[in-house]
Amino acid sequence: MDDAQRQLDSFIDKFTPEAAALTRALLEKMKARVPGAQILVYDNYNALAIGFGRSEKAGEAILSLAVMPRWVTLCFLWGAQLADPHRLLKGDGSRVRNVRLHTPEASDDPRIQALIDEALALTDWPIDPTAPQRLIIKSISAKQRPRRPKG
Repeated sequence: MDDAQRQLDSFIDKFTPEAAALTRALLEKMKARVPGAQILVYDNYNALAIGFGRSEKAGEAILSLAVMPRWVTLCFLWGAQLADPHRLLKGDGSRVRNVRLHTPEASDDPRIQALIDEALALTDWPIDPTAPQRLIIKSISAKQRPRRPKG
């Protein structure tokens, strides 16, 4: 196991066992779903963010998992461009849309898979599925909100 994986594991371990298990399961599903992605990790103030993109440039990320104390959010970083015929996506900003995932199986929903397909197809930065996947720790915030829910 390399240093980046050890660091990511330590970030995930800050959450409850349930949230950590959900995060690990969704991360494995996303790694398999987006071969060749560079996996960018930001242990931020508000959340643990794990992005998937063509390079280690944050602006070229297409999808991300935002780990919160009670759920994981699948973020479509250019989601405002997606058709979303089932109106699954939340958010009203100029770019990002998201959907909360409370179980690993939620990501298997064909409607969510169709959104992932569309996001990957519409990007200006296509991911080469033959590229080696790399895990890159981009930033660690010194100050963070609690990773476990109160009470």
